[in-house]
Amino acid sequence: MPDTPAPRIRPARPADAPVLARIDHATWSHLHAVGPKPASDAPFFDDRHHPEDHLVAEVGDRVLGYIRLVPPTSLAATAHVRQIQGLAVADEARGKGVGRALVRAAVEETRRVGARRITLRVLGHNTPARKLYESEGFEVEGTLPEEMFLAGEYVDDVLMGRRV
Repeated sequence: MPDTPAPRIRPARPADAPVLARIDHATWSHLHAVGPKPASDAPFFDDRHHPEDHLVAEVGDRVLGYIRLVPPTSLAATAHVRQIQGLAVADEARGKGVGRALVRAAVEETRRVGARRITLRVLGHNTPARKLYESEGFEVEGTLPEEMFLAGEYVDDVLMGRRV
């Protein structure tokens, strides 16, 4: 996908589920995932993950990635915060600004809904994601050393956030 134009970011629709599930399945890795690899026929949207929780990046009519943005808890005390709980970009679109566009859109959406902070958790060994988030103003706010055991090794869980 040479010279990919800037993606258009829009809210997800129920009809996006099959392509988002394919992207999720194809990009799954212990570099960023703490759960098991989703089955190739696993539904993308379910009782916990709704279309309205996602923004998608598309070029033309092709969906190239998504970001999941949700309140971190159901508590009124955290209503001023949004949390990124998933980001995936199709392999052919990596390194072309799609992930960055999705992160920027998530920050803007956080601001649009009147929230003051945006947070996320990223695995310590996921250097590309950490660099992306840092370049977009996120700071490390805490580290849970060796919090995860993935693919035979202990991995830190890094908490990052920023004001919007």
